[in-house]
Amino acid sequence: MSEDTPTTTPAPRRSQREKKAPKQFTSVASTSTRKRKRPPTSDTENEQPQPDQREDVQGDEADAENDSDADEEEYESPKTKPTPRRKDKAKSTPKSKDTPATKKPRATKPTGPKPVKTAARRGRKPKEGANAYDADQVAKDTKIAADNPLFNAIMNPIAALQSTAEDFLESLEQTPGAAQAELINLILRACGCNDSVNADEALDYDGVVDALDNFTEVLKQENTPTYPLTSKLLIFKKFRKSLSEFIERLIASSADLGILYTSDLMPTLQTWVIAMSSSQIRSFRHTATVVALEVETALCDVAAAVEKEAEVVGRQREGERKRKGATKGGNARVKELEVKAQEIRDRRSKLAEFLKEFVDGVFVHRYRDLDPNIRAECVHAIGLWFRKYPGHFLEESYLRYVGWVLSDSNTHVRLEAVRALSGVYEQANYIGSFNHFTERFKPRLLEIATSDTELSVRVAVIQVLGAIDHHSLLEEEEREKLCLLVFDEETKVRKAVSQFVRGVWEEAVDERLVGRNKVRQKAKDRVGLKALAALLVQWGKSLDDLIGENDSSENGDTDAEDTEEGARDARPSTRRKEVLALAGTGQKGRVALAVEALWDEVEPVRDWEELLEILLLDHSASDGRGDDSIVDEVWRLEEVEEAVLLEVFVATLRRAKADAASAAAKKGQEENISNDITRALITALPRLFIKHQTYQNRISEVLLIPTLMNLDLYLEMRMIASYASLWDDVTKQFLSHSSVTVLSRAMSAIRYFMDATSLSNTNSTKILELEDELSSALRDAVAGRDEIEVATFSEDEVLVLGALCTRLATLTGSRNMTIWMEEDEGGKQSSAWDIIVALAERGRLGYREEETMVEQALNVLRLHVLWKAKGLSVENDSSPEDIRFREVLVEQRDTLLEKLIEYAVGTQSNTVEGVRRAAFKYLLDLHVLFCASERLTADGRQLPTATIALSMADELQYRCAGYIQAEIERYAELTGENADPKPNDENSDDDGSSDGEQPSKEQEKVLKARKGRKQSEDVDETSISRLEHEYLFIDVISTFLRAIRAGVVNVQHGAVLLAHYGRLGLAFDMCSKLLNDILREEGMEKNNGDVVVTVLTKALSEAYTLVLEGVVDDESNSVQLAKTLSGCFVVRGSQLSILRRLESRYIVQVHSNLLTWIGKRLASYQSNNNKKGLKLGALFFRALTPLVSIVGSRDALKIKAHMDQVIAQAKIDIPPTSKVWEPQRAYEKRLGTAIAKDNAATKVTTDKKKGKGVAGAVTDEEIEGDEIGEGSEPEEIVTTPRRAKRAQNDAEATDQEEQLAEPITPKVRRHTPPATSTSPVSPVGIREDSPLTNPESLTASENMDVSLTSRKRPRNEDDDDMVIPNGTVDNGDANDGPATPVADDIHVRRKRIRH
Repeated sequence: MSEDTPTTTPAPRRSQREKKAPKQFTSVASTSTRKRKRPPTSDTENEQPQPDQREDVQGDEADAENDSDADEEEYESPKTKPTPRRKDKAKSTPKSKDTPATKKPRATKPTGPKPVKTAARRGRKPKEGANAYDADQVAKDTKIAADNPLFNAIMNPIAALQSTAEDFLESLEQTPGAAQAELINLILRACGCNDSVNADEALDYDGVVDALDNFTEVLKQENTPTYPLTSKLLIFKKFRKSLSEFIERLIASSADLGILYTSDLMPTLQTWVIAMSSSQIRSFRHTATVVALEVETALCDVAAAVEKEAEVVGRQREGERKRKGATKGGNARVKELEVKAQEIRDRRSKLAEFLKEFVDGVFVHRYRDLDPNIRAECVHAIGLWFRKYPGHFLEESYLRYVGWVLSDSNTHVRLEAVRALSGVYEQANYIGSFNHFTERFKPRLLEIATSDTELSVRVAVIQVLGAIDHHSLLEEEEREKLCLLVFDEETKVRKAVSQFVRGVWEEAVDERLVGRNKVRQKAKDRVGLKALAALLVQWGKSLDDLIGENDSSENGDTDAEDTEEGARDARPSTRRKEVLALAGTGQKGRVALAVEALWDEVEPVRDWEELLEILLLDHSASDGRGDDSIVDEVWRLEEVEEAVLLEVFVATLRRAKADAASAAAKKGQEENISNDITRALITALPRLFIKHQTYQNRISEVLLIPTLMNLDLYLEMRMIASYASLWDDVTKQFLSHSSVTVLSRAMSAIRYFMDATSLSNTNSTKILELEDELSSALRDAVAGRDEIEVATFSEDEVLVLGALCTRLATLTGSRNMTIWMEEDEGGKQSSAWDIIVALAERGRLGYREEETMVEQALNVLRLHVLWKAKGLSVENDSSPEDIRFREVLVEQRDTLLEKLIEYAVGTQSNTVEGVRRAAFKYLLDLHVLFCASERLTADGRQLPTATIALSMADELQYRCAGYIQAEIERYAELTGENADPKPNDENSDDDGSSDGEQPSKEQEKVLKARKGRKQSEDVDETSISRLEHEYLFIDVISTFLRAIRAGVVNVQHGAVLLAHYGRLGLAFDMCSKLLNDILREEGMEKNNGDVVVTVLTKALSEAYTLVLEGVVDDESNSVQLAKTLSGCFVVRGSQLSILRRLESRYIVQVHSNLLTWIGKRLASYQSNNNKKGLKLGALFFRALTPLVSIVGSRDALKIKAHMDQVIAQAKIDIPPTSKVWEPQRAYEKRLGTAIAKDNAATKVTTDKKKGKGVAGAVTDEEIEGDEIGEGSEPEEIVTTPRRAKRAQNDAEATDQEEQLAEPITPKVRRHTPPATSTSPVSPVGIREDSPLTNPESLTASENMDVSLTSRKRPRNEDDDDMVIPNGTVDNGDANDGPATPVADDIHVRRKRIRH
């Protein structure tokens, strides 16, 4: 209720009609028959949990629903038109106010003439047609009784809730018991409960718990009880809002009429709601909590109004007392005000009691409820209380609840807590009352703002922190930490913090202008730019310190010396250059991100003209004032600030052009802005080149500016000379810098120039000049040396040659330089190809100083071969020139391949790490380009490279796989992924090795892993160095995967990658998963299942070897690998139906190979009495369990028999209750389940054939039972999943496990065909080598096994009632000869299956 509403006439929100005389509240349920009361079944069922523990309330199945519709409501009352009132059934005779408390049941009330009161709203007629509210239909749809008029009014979207509240209060005055019963029944209906209470039960406070027990037992009978607050039904869409409005109007009207303070309305409501809020049933708990919170919110409005009234009366009393010459009438006025003040104090006392009761009884328990929706309701409500009644709730005792919820695991709860705090810090008058709370929870708020997983929560917290800073409650370090979010990767976070950054920037500007009275606008703008640059520099340094980037220079001025540690790892400068070459330099920097975030907040960011002016000034000039060309000390830029403003300038130009090019821009505006920028830069850009050409970071930004210009304007303005000068400036930077960033950006500018066709003459001249300069520089650098391969170069010469090769690689990557490379002036001089080949030959020397030179030389040679391959012809009738071109290409390619093989996987070369990595990648790239398996394009045409195809020898493939293995081990040591080797494996002292023996290879691996672990203890996972290493490592891995995918490298070598799954990070795992698709394709599309068996066996065995040797901590990586590789067995469609599967014999072979491998390990541990090794070996069965997912019954029998045989050969005794062998028992149980499942599926299929007479759809379980012959081709089978009865499967699995208790050889049953069949083929597919194909070979004991295992065998309908005496096997074919008796005392009896 608002404060402006009069206390006597509350303003109706839905009904605008005049109030009439109160009438009795009619109740439909007053004459209805209540359900029989059920006795309580548990004394502890409704006990309230202790307040100091989380409420561990076991809800019903509906607890899993997370309906956030009710949580997102703003609790605003909808404005609807008044409607006519409905007619209700006749009610009982009203009772007077002095009716005794003891009331009789409604059914026993005297039946006299009853006043009939219509339920239609006064002044309105009920709607007709489709829009009319039908309570009976709603009750039928929702399964909630329509016997409560309050519930019906809330459900009716056109009902006037103000009238409903007023009618209820009238009835409360006349018949308190019946009215309160109706209110309690409303809450029960809102809970989805159809039970009711009468007047006596509603007022029987001692029987509330027992009554709720009865209601709870009824609701427990329903599997999925529905209640309005979480229901998805459309009729309940506005229920929450209507319920909130009704409660608000009810409390406000009762307070206006005084009933709130004089009646038993609140005690009754509190007794029932508090008890229901601790119920085990979620519907009761949730609904009661919502009702309690809504009542509390409405009471806050009433209490706030009472406080305001108390203030008014207090001022009136003081005024009357201060009046001079108070008369007798004045004294009467004072007494009247004192009486009124006393009455207000009584109301305040009552309201305080009500508020405390709901908080203590409901809120303090439910704000930590297990249901996140209930927790969110509580936090949302207390946020409303903070705003509505701050004088009472803005205290530490209430704020702490919100602070605790800031660490809630649910996103919505945390978001509601942050929203609650946003309202708290808007109350400036109470800011001093929660300073302690702010200091206590500021660290948590900053943590949420910087690292919360939910974006919306981070944005909301930033707003709260801004409000806190508005009250000067943030320290400088905390403000800086918040300002660093302007560089955040999330756009919304940067945008949210921009307002906070603007405030910090404005303070910095004001500080610089202190003491200056008259400051011109231009000077003020430049001060703003100075302040912005200083802040960006400060935040950038803080961010660098935070992420550990101490050296941002790619040249590596602080590189470590060539020590032992430096020899082990590549230098940071070289590594960073390599990363930049891979990742590119076109990404936006942190300053560009900050400019985008501050574009609408900080005005100087948008003024590119002012930025250009301040950048052109010489900030090293003397101080002065009054002249715009003289730098004032107040806005003088430091060198680092000038570099930052240069980045801001480039980002501003980009944003200005992007805004002009947007769809909302006016026609022609983009061209105008682009022309304005170009005109200004034509004269300014040469000055920027001159000013910043010696600083590589700054000149790299300047080289971005030409790409933002309209080059056609040079021609229109007839400034060709200026354009040529611009070309010269760019080529000068290209020829004078060796930075990868500068070279790549200069090349981007050159490409942009070359695209300007209107200036093609100048472009052609300038690009030829550049090539000539490069040619002259290359020949001058090696002049006077006959044997470049072994010549001695000084350090400066090595740097020059490295820079030249880098420039050539950059230029060759964008331009075809093949003619330039082979130009030798008719043999008068060496060609560039020969010189670069000679430089590449120096890679075998292993000089670290020449690493960049050799690597870039190899890159130039590779690019040359690629450009030459692009010029190959596909015509059949090749000309002599084409033949000669092809021969030269093959010769050059073979020359390059020879060097690449030697450097990458050679045994005699002393190549440094960077050259080896580059050579390996280039080697695979060339083989992929000239791959022999790829000869046709997508449209069927022959590839030009098919004429000179290239294949990789098997030995070379193994060497490449070895290089990948070495890279993996090196990266694992570098990143600290190796665990401390444990002395409890086969390499321990228990193995019986003598002290005098040399360590084995396994022991050397363990020692190496321990050493790598020790060296990498201090590795920071978020450091720039770590990220660079990961980038280079993943680049090598992806190159190897690309070669496997293209068919260059056999897929069996992919096991090297799979063996380390889960060990080297998420990026490596994502790459490894690609092998899953390759293996699936090999096994099911190319029918190459042997490769799948080889790869899976090798991958899993090597992965678990890392566990046995202590390299990794546990078997979890192997288990995850097995789960991933299980996808190689099947191709699934919709609803997990199996479309294709790998032949079952290959799946059996995988299990057999892995069981044999682990059996040998276990036998070794057993012979050495290595108990810890046995414990680790037993855990391998956990990795085998996921591979049983699609194994059929026959396959499971074979695997089970092989496992028993392996365990028997290892001479291992497995105790039935040993926890160590629990993984083996789980694996065996899965095999038994597979057998039972398949038998059950076959039985169901047979029954269906009997009933329908036709074959049904082939299911997953049926396919698993069929064995594909060795010579047959797998067919593409489309299946539909089906459910198997769990109890039946468990029972059958138990029986089968009992039969398989002893190690046996699998015996396949011969399925007897129908008598009318003309073919002896068994429907279950007997293998030719099965013992049953030769009955004479079976002994009596073996036939006994067959008879025992056939008791549960499904049969065809023709097998029913067939008895085969004396163990005779009927083959069903006349050509098979006479039957062979196998045992006289064995009878196989088949019974008909009863349906």
